[in-house]
Amino acid sequence: MEDVLDLYAEPYNPRIPVVCFDERPYQLIGETQLPLPMEAGQPLRYDFEYKRQGTCNLFVLLQPLQGWRHVVVTERRTQPDFAYRMKELVDVHFATADKIRVVLDNLNIHTPAALYQAFDAVEARRLVCRLEFHHTPKHGSWLNMVEAEIAVLSRQCLERRIPESDNLVCALGVWETARNEQKATVNWQFKTTDARIKLKRLYPS
Repeated sequence: MEDVLDLYAEPYNPRIPVVCFDERPYQLIGETQLPLPMEAGQPLRYDFEYKRQGTCNLFVLLQPLQGWRHVVVTERRTQPDFAYRMKELVDVHFATADKIRVVLDNLNIHTPAALYQAFDAVEARRLVCRLEFHHTPKHGSWLNMVEAEIAVLSRQCLERRIPESDNLVCALGVWETARNEQKATVNWQFKTTDARIKLKRLYPS
């Protein structure tokens, strides 16, 4: 816990950026009937019935000190899917960084072993040497700042019916661009000193 909180307290360093990472499932939902058109004083009206169109997964990345985020839609949430997101961090998003410190929870795919499953040993080792994983405590995934960003994403973009993954990718792209242009950050208030007081029961006595 203190490991993650101490990371958050450090000033921004482009050579060793901190990136928060998490996933969110999403249910694609279509309409069974066309919505009623807008009229004066009446919004677009949808029928209460809907059609399930399958599910997908959202990988969400957040660099809190820079107000940058990125969302990737995948069909599944597997070790190779995770590994390719880490490769993108290293080779695309932070190609000039010496080391990328990644904050994530204890999901079983969030390990260096996932990279060795997806890539040959030489490539996996190259990526692992550029990454530094910092896991939140068990039952303490709320310490990952990206969870706050996912809550904003859900409220601003996902609380509506989106029938196809292509529509979802488009909607997420518009949301992501707007948030990045705003450089919206997380106003994180919970410090290591707060943890030692409020979560004293978790410390050895």
